[in-house]
Amino acid sequence: MEMEAPGFWDDPERSNQKMKELKNLKDTAEQMNQLQTQYEDILTLIEMGNEENDESMAAEIRGELDDFLAKFEELRISTLLSGEYDKSNAILRLNAGAGGTESCDWCGMLYRMYARWAERKGFGVEVLDYLDGDEAGIKSVTFQINGINAYGYLKSERGVHRLVRISPFNAQGKRQTSFVSLDVMPDIEEDLDVDIDEKDLRIDTYRSSGAGGQHINKTSSAVRITHIPTGTVVQCQNERSQFQNKDKAMQMLKAKLFLLKKEANVEKLSDIRGEVKEIGWGSQIRSYVLQPYTMVKDHRTGVETGNVDAVLDGGLDPLINGYLKWVSVGKKETE
Repeated sequence: MEMEAPGFWDDPERSNQKMKELKNLKDTAEQMNQLQTQYEDILTLIEMGNEENDESMAAEIRGELDDFLAKFEELRISTLLSGEYDKSNAILRLNAGAGGTESCDWCGMLYRMYARWAERKGFGVEVLDYLDGDEAGIKSVTFQINGINAYGYLKSERGVHRLVRISPFNAQGKRQTSFVSLDVMPDIEEDLDVDIDEKDLRIDTYRSSGAGGQHINKTSSAVRITHIPTGTVVQCQNERSQFQNKDKAMQMLKAKLFLLKKEANVEKLSDIRGEVKEIGWGSQIRSYVLQPYTMVKDHRTGVETGNVDAVLDGGLDPLINGYLKWVSVGKKETE
């Protein structure tokens, strides 16, 4: 009897990926149908208002139209996410720059900002590694945001973020500038064909620490892997055992090395990982100013807003959308 060739559904990884893509397409089609229905309802309201000569309906029509335009813009922006890894989950790593407690506090504020943004999107957040600041805040944190197009949206955030404010940690009440760098990588789930020589790796274990979640324990189960030839460092402490932390760290390392190998041209590498920038003056992608005035400004796109509190509470979509539109017309970070 002749054996059937392995079918598509015999590969769990491929089938799961295709199921996710299918669900995403169905969700997009449903959004389009809802927009079409809302558009027709707005036209009906306009006709009713004209027939009845009822000016009081103008406010209702304006509200419906504003809601329609916001949803339409969100759907339009999602069509710009066509990169190879845009649909993937995103792995973010925040590192406090020079500035001691103030920079660590800024790092904590940024972590909260991205966690709140993810919450608004209905995305999940999983802390992979966490190092407390000496007095307050966070020295560094690696976390994964899980959701369709998470990387496509968050790739806009890679770079150095600058805060200007009167520091609560400065007894003299002087204005202070702090920097935090953010690296963003896609969580590439498939088994990557990356050859890694174990001689090129330095694997360290250390005691887990920080408010990383219920599974973080106080044993030496956390794992840090350094790829010596490239200087790439990944670490994980969130899993239940040292072996699981090592597996996750190796997955992250393979993803980074895969992208480095694929993009041999350093200039092209900025499209995926972003340029490696010094955490300091002249390298920031965005400024958040709380004193002497309030403003958030993206230095690449020119998008700015005076509502800093809304941005720090997770209202990042105008800045993210501005970046995606900016890139869609052929701009580059290196310009």
